Amino acid sequence: MIKSIFNEILKEIIPTKKELSIINNITEKLRKLLDEKAQQLNISYTKIEPQGSTGIKQTQLKNDFDIDLFIGLNYELYKPKYEGLSKNKLKKESKKDFLNLCNNWIKKSLTLKEFRNPQLLYAEHPYVTVDYIAENYKIKIDIVLFFDLDLDFINNYGPVTAVDRSPWHGRFIKNNLTEEQKNEVRILKQFFKANHCYGDKSAVGKVGFIGYSAELLIFHYETLQNLFSNFNLLKNNPIDFHNRSINDLRKIQHFQNDYIIISDPIDKNRNVASSISEKAYKYCNQRIMEFLNNPNKKFFSIEEIPEINISTIERTLVDNIFIVELKNENTEIHYTINRDKLYSIGDRVKTNGEKEFSHAERFGKIEFEVYFEADHEDYNIAIYCEKPEIEKSYLRRGPPSKDKIHSDKFIQKNPDFFKKDGYLWVKTIRDYYLFVEYLKDFIKNKIPDNLRIVNLSNSKETMTRTGKRSIYILVNMVLPFI
Repeated sequence: MIKSIFNEILKEIIPTKKELSIINNITEKLRKLLDEKAQQLNISYTKIEPQGSTGIKQTQLKNDFDIDLFIGLNYELYKPKYEGLSKNKLKKESKKDFLNLCNNWIKKSLTLKEFRNPQLLYAEHPYVTVDYIAENYKIKIDIVLFFDLDLDFINNYGPVTAVDRSPWHGRFIKNNLTEEQKNEVRILKQFFKANHCYGDKSAVGKVGFIGYSAELLIFHYETLQNLFSNFNLLKNNPIDFHNRSINDLRKIQHFQNDYIIISDPIDKNRNVASSISEKAYKYCNQRIMEFLNNPNKKFFSIEEIPEINISTIERTLVDNIFIVELKNENTEIHYTINRDKLYSIGDRVKTNGEKEFSHAERFGKIEFEVYFEADHEDYNIAIYCEKPEIEKSYLRRGPPSKDKIHSDKFIQKNPDFFKKDGYLWVKTIRDYYLFVEYLKDFIKNKIPDNLRIVNLSNSKETMTRTGKRSIYILVNMVLPFI
């Protein structure tokens, strides 16, 4: 039953021969243009090859035309000028070199009329993005420079830039996954997308499962059915391709706060799953269990997140949910910057809202989720608050009464103190006793200028479609798993 569903899904999502042909033709055009310009400018490079799922991996879904074209540079030619530099200074110098090549070589190579709107963008270092428009297709192409390092260098010293590993990732997947496994990666990606837990636009948690993590999961578990059967064990069973014990992995400092671990077979010091959120994992785990109990194609159907009907939420929950609806008014600012800012604000709302400055309990348990639709410039934070209205005052505990030095200071500042259980106490008036008032004051000082507040209210007064979707996510995809 499950196998037949997988086969049905695959027929719907596997790319057509025409799609593959279009991608190959564009790649060859780019390769030729870049090589001709490099010869004119006497620029040396090691290779130009397509990476990512549409490149040498071949794990893309139908209608996925995005192309990542990587250009390798010989590190030995650049190494003398970087000699003796700290990591930060080396990054700055390599950024200058990449910037120069992007502007003077890559952008100037894109002479054909099909290549429109070339732009310089920044990740860890500059790269060029351009749209290919022809044959009724609009295809996004990223052209990325990297240092063509051998594996021994990466193992001993780590990559020079973040993307230096990427070509090795592509080769690893190309060489180690069978055609059948690559198709199972496609089905797994479709599942993650259908359940809104894929990539950096994941609706559940800040970042969901990425393509490379999906590929490594299939490589490790060998089949999709085996992965689904073991997915619930992933939290307590790190995947390590370097044969280290769980204890050894957990001792690695930059792995310690990661919810799940899938080590990078190319770089033992990198956790491929470091950015995958706990929320995305828990929700996917639940959906996989539901699928195994009741196999159905609907689990792979990509649909919009529903707009919640507020009147259907039970009254006790409605009163505990709040919404911040925002509009981005500066389209130059990338969605990841807005997203990260809102997650940071949500974390601070939670931290400051759960405890008073004195560490006394405040508004009880607070949970939140960020949801955005970058195409419409809509951003939202949906927030659950356990105790939206609390007493106007609380008892604040001071030092132990036997601690004379601190007790004297406390008594001077708080003449209305009293003693109880060996401590000094004082009745303290709260700054806020209504969560919505705390939220309004806190948010207005933290929201960046490019985000305009459309509405900040209890969930009953939600105004926008995306606001209602964010509440749906919080109520149905986050709170049940907290």
